[in-house]
Amino acid sequence: MAGLGSDAQLFEDNFRVHKLSDKKYDRVDRLYATSEDKSIEITLDINNELFPCKEGDELHMVLATSLHYDGSKDDERGWRDVAKMGASESTLADQFDYVCYGKIYKFEDGEDGQTMYVLPRLVTWEKDG
Repeated sequence: MAGLGSDAQLFEDNFRVHKLSDKKYDRVDRLYATSEDKSIEITLDINNELFPCKEGDELHMVLATSLHYDGSKDDERGWRDVAKMGASESTLADQFDYVCYGKIYKFEDGEDGQTMYVLPRLVTWEKDG
């Protein structure tokens, strides 16, 4: 899926899951993954009923400001309505099996001066069929 080319796209990379945490919640797994070049590590909570993962799985991740390819803001209908109600316009969500949508509420610099933590508040969605 490389090269999706969206004005809304902020980040894109491939990751390999190297660890899943012990379950705290029935339907949530915390996965730990590293980018192919080992320069980026992510920790992500996922709904394991909607998107089951295991160690060794490869994930393609994109962070974007909008689901619209041109970067335009989502209208008042909300992202689920646009994605699920048969809108004639395709969106970035159509390219993926699992979508997290939310707001970044905090950035933190790591103690080493090289690390940045981005903390989003996310809602998840799985594409039908």
